[in-house]
Amino acid sequence: MRSEIVKINCDNPETSLVKYSAEQIRAGQVLGMPTDTFYGLAADPFNLRAVERVYEIKSRSRHKPLSLLIESVDQAEQLARPLPEEFYNLARRFWPGPLTIIVRAASRLPLKVTANTGNVALRVPNAKIPLAVVKAAGIPITATSANLSGASECTTAQQVRDQLKDRIAIIVDGGTSPREVASTIVDLTDDDARWRVMREGAIPSQEISEFFAQG
Repeated sequence: MRSEIVKINCDNPETSLVKYSAEQIRAGQVLGMPTDTFYGLAADPFNLRAVERVYEIKSRSRHKPLSLLIESVDQAEQLARPLPEEFYNLARRFWPGPLTIIVRAASRLPLKVTANTGNVALRVPNAKIPLAVVKAAGIPITATSANLSGASECTTAQQVRDQLKDRIAIIVDGGTSPREVASTIVDLTDDDARWRVMREGAIPSQEISEFFAQG
């Protein structure tokens, strides 16, 4: 079975196609979808079968948590328990954008999503398609890259189809990714360290360090 390709305009996403994509996610499907970095696998994090499918599609270790795309800080507050001041400062400065922030997960988030770590990685993407889909679905969506674990990330819908083949039913084609660097990941769950850069990506580590130094 070849994946269905749904072409959506990245600058002005068509409402009907956004609604269709959101409905598919709500129904438990896993979609390939563009973000402001690479293409990702979008699923409902509260649907355990869909979450399991994400791990199966990627052949991903169950010990690795899944990051989530959200639409706002308000939504983050529903998914994480008491957010530290550093979170709000980072969100104000770098969201929407390629910064993933790891915080302690609220109890309503399934342990499968956090890979039993009790932590969750959140990001508000600077891209219209995933933001529109998150808003239309009314839930956050998973954001792990749409590729086989260990393989190169995909920057087009065709690359997703070529790599994942019949593992995935629907791919949203929003054109080529605007950048070819993953998001930077900052961990705020260590009370002693306060913050640390877990992965340097589109935002240089030095920029994060200077930001905190100013604060």
